[in-house]
Amino acid sequence: MLSPRLHSRIWESGKITSPIWLVFNPKHPLVSNYIWLPVLTEMQDKIFKELNTRINSTHIYKRNVVSDNVDTPITENWWDAQINVEIERFRVLALEYKPQIIISFGAFPYEFLRRAYRIGPKKGPKSWTNSKLEGEFKKSIQSFDANKTNLIPLLRRMPLSRKYKEEHNKDYFEKNIHYVSKKIAEKIIENKNHLNIWI
Repeated sequence: MLSPRLHSRIWESGKITSPIWLVFNPKHPLVSNYIWLPVLTEMQDKIFKELNTRINSTHIYKRNVVSDNVDTPITENWWDAQINVEIERFRVLALEYKPQIIISFGAFPYEFLRRAYRIGPKKGPKSWTNSKLEGEFKKSIQSFDANKTNLIPLLRRMPLSRKYKEEHNKDYFEKNIHYVSKKIAEKIIENKNHLNIWI
């Protein structure tokens, strides 16, 4: 079933059997539009130029990590009991379906994934600054292995202060989208015969 649906009060859509999963923070529902869609568009362009085919994006499995009525944590130690339940539920699903790529958006979904996959040390979402998430992204690309689940964190938002723009170039957002799209697409192209994702 491909239409959006609610399962245990958690929004999800697509096919859970897809090798690619996307996980979101329900507090930021527009991320799918202003981060994922530009990334997907650039990925598809690069893949089509290289392989003359595209990813079947309608099958990609998308879900919120928790239901929208659960308070998201701020610190390492304060995690609502319901979040821990959802971590265990997600872990069961992930171990059953074994996605090859899980892309997260922002600090909380990434730390949620780390805990689901028993990756330590545990951290609070505020520990994951943009620069640290960018570092984790680079590590995930360098260690990419189609025979296992690859956790790929993307930024949920870009700093918009004048000082930041002056220091990092005004079109940093576009450059970041281009960079992550290119890197993910390259790994997909390299592993094209091991990913059942094509139209």
